Amino acid sequence: MDCCRALFFFLCLLTSQGTTAEITSKEIFRWMQNMERPKGRKPPSPHDQVHGLEQRLLNATFHDNTLKLSTNTIQSLVFKLGCNFTGLSLSSAAQERVPQARTLHAMHFPAELTRDTCSSPAQPRELRLICIYFFTTSFFQDNKNSSLLNNLVLGAQLDRRRVNNLREPVNISFWHNRSLEGYSLTCVFWKEGANKHRWGAWSPEGCHTEQPLPSQVLCRCNHLTYFAVLMQLSLAPVPAELLVPLEYISFVGCSISVVASLLTILLHLHARKQSDTIRHIHMNLHISVLLLNVTFLLSTALVMPSGAACVALAALLHYALLSCLTWMAIEGFNLYLLLGHVYNVYIHRYMLKLCALGWGVPALLVLLLLAVKSSVYGPHAIPVSYSQENGTVFQNMSMCWVQSPVVHSVLVMGYGGLTTLFNLVVLVWVLHVLRRLQVQKKVLGPRACRDTVTVLGLTVLLGTTWALAFFSFSVFLLPQLFLFTIFNSLYGFFLFLWFCFQRYHSEAEAKAEMEVFNSSQTVH
Repeated sequence: MDCCRALFFFLCLLTSQGTTAEITSKEIFRWMQNMERPKGRKPPSPHDQVHGLEQRLLNATFHDNTLKLSTNTIQSLVFKLGCNFTGLSLSSAAQERVPQARTLHAMHFPAELTRDTCSSPAQPRELRLICIYFFTTSFFQDNKNSSLLNNLVLGAQLDRRRVNNLREPVNISFWHNRSLEGYSLTCVFWKEGANKHRWGAWSPEGCHTEQPLPSQVLCRCNHLTYFAVLMQLSLAPVPAELLVPLEYISFVGCSISVVASLLTILLHLHARKQSDTIRHIHMNLHISVLLLNVTFLLSTALVMPSGAACVALAALLHYALLSCLTWMAIEGFNLYLLLGHVYNVYIHRYMLKLCALGWGVPALLVLLLLAVKSSVYGPHAIPVSYSQENGTVFQNMSMCWVQSPVVHSVLVMGYGGLTTLFNLVVLVWVLHVLRRLQVQKKVLGPRACRDTVTVLGLTVLLGTTWALAFFSFSVFLLPQLFLFTIFNSLYGFFLFLWFCFQRYHSEAEAKAEMEVFNSSQTVH
């Protein structure tokens, strides 16, 4: 009886093993379909769905060396590998087309892929490489709703092992048939646990971006995971050969401006012939310029911090920029009050209100952003292009700055544009007033020359050179980069020259008045 029972269980075991491949393949296919059309009031999370598919593929039993399953938006491939692995190239052109796949893609795995596993004392009889292609971004949404090229995510995994630090990279090619002018393309991978609100985030670590052809993006990555090409609206990439001189100009110019701003603040403290309001406004402008230059130098000189330190540095740099722009606008408003002869306007606690505007409003905006969504600050990618024989290679540099495109558009470009436009209007009005005075008094020679210098000084004082930021396109890009960097890194130094000119002019006028007074006393 025991022998019959044992024989019965043995036959059942053989039967179950014979039908496992068919059942498992059907189960995997149904799982993929359920991922596309989740059922129930509370469907599984993207994390559970993706990892559930991985586990089923790793445990699948099939007779051939390859298993391929496809639905409308997901394609799964499983390969049996041995320690004699010499490399593997996969191309969508040679595979069954998925309905949502509108463009081509390819992956090449180097022979090094199995090196560490096969070099261990207990070598496995068989390795399993799984590839999962998603033609939708619904399973990989970060908190920025990032845009991916072709909405395509290509993933690969070798058994249940982590494959990192490959000397010969995995090559992933993405082809496209669209114009990407104005976009920066970055090869990224899905980094699990990188975001506390989502199950991961896109990161460029370990990946190198190249564009051998205008219609191809080549990603060279030293690990296995899920890969994609991140599309971001940005300026045209900075040529690498111009990056070093631009960095040198920025460092030298900002350093000179820091010293000049400190000297100007000390000189303002000893200036007695200016009214308190004008002196205090100038001092606050110089302090804001000093803070901006020091913060910028720290952000470039220090190794880029991570986490909260990078957020804090980016928020401080943004605050310094907003304060500097606000005090430029305050200079323009005060200049209008002075030249407009609006002496009968009395503003109670005028200087206190200006300080609340110049320092308080930028602080309120930055603190509000930090309270609502602190992720608007962090590592900001700056695209840099390298020209090589086989095409153009793109690589990103990072600095702690505003990450959100909306915040950058509104509270950097928009804020700076409004203040610059206001000061440009004030400058045009000042030119009109000076022109009218010249016509009335018919001033020529030294007075006209002095007025010209005054206009140039006011152009610097009102910060109208920041308008160059809006000419970073087409043929204006390279000239704009150098002009913007030179003028605005030396902004503190130009303010120092303006202060010296004003002080010299005041002392000359005072000396001339004293000579006239002495001569009149002598005549009497």
